[in-house]
Amino acid sequence: MDLPGIVEIVVASTPLLAAIEMRAVTPRSDPPRPSNASSSVPPKAREQAKKLTVKQERDARRAAKVAEMVAQQKRQRRNRMIGWITGGVAAAAAVALLVTFVVTSSAPKADPATIAIEGLETYPGLTANHVTGTVDYPQTPPAGGDHNGVWLNCGVYSEPVPNENAVHDLEHGAIWVTYDPAQVDAAGVETLRSHLPDTYAVLSPFDGLSAPVVASAWGNQVFLDGVDDPRLEQFVTKFWKSADAPEPGAPCTGGVDGPGKVA
Repeated sequence: MDLPGIVEIVVASTPLLAAIEMRAVTPRSDPPRPSNASSSVPPKAREQAKKLTVKQERDARRAAKVAEMVAQQKRQRRNRMIGWITGGVAAAAAVALLVTFVVTSSAPKADPATIAIEGLETYPGLTANHVTGTVDYPQTPPAGGDHNGVWLNCGVYSEPVPNENAVHDLEHGAIWVTYDPAQVDAAGVETLRSHLPDTYAVLSPFDGLSAPVVASAWGNQVFLDGVDDPRLEQFVTKFWKSADAPEPGAPCTGGVDGPGKVA
């Protein structure tokens, strides 16, 4: 048995003599351990491990790039899908508008000659001379006859206009809508304006009418029950810019303004 740092006793036995020999034994030590783990790894193995780490980092970067590319492609597909949907909706709306336009534009318009207006008064054989001064008209308001040589500029008036100039407008195919200011308020006037075209129409007050509203064209007239009387629309459709007027299509501007012109 070896005991480091102590005296080893060796007993030798012989037939004649037993001798005890004492001798000093040099302590044995374990082989030296490496100072660190890397010193025990062969250099080639360490180099391979280093290369493996670099490869792993490179693979990780490549994987990140691939993931970003995939995400970008998904975003692009999503944006294209949104664009296709939006474009499809817009195209469908355009088609709907086109169909509506075609249907409405192709729908046959009512023949003015076939429109029957209840209570319509007609005055055939009216003269159309240009005169100076005032004219005594048989209708109130007048619906044609001799008139001033200068026409009234069509539009909306807040005051009564000269009969002789307004009748000249009727000769050119305009319509003249008059209202009794004692029976029609400001809101009613706006309602009347909404029923009239922007040109070849005159709207003005006329005191003492026998009806709240009277619509006149050359040789034709209807007395209306109010601003919402549906016969006004019929009258406009039938007689606005009518070819039965003596001078249809002649100017409705470039004449003279009456008092109180607002539009």
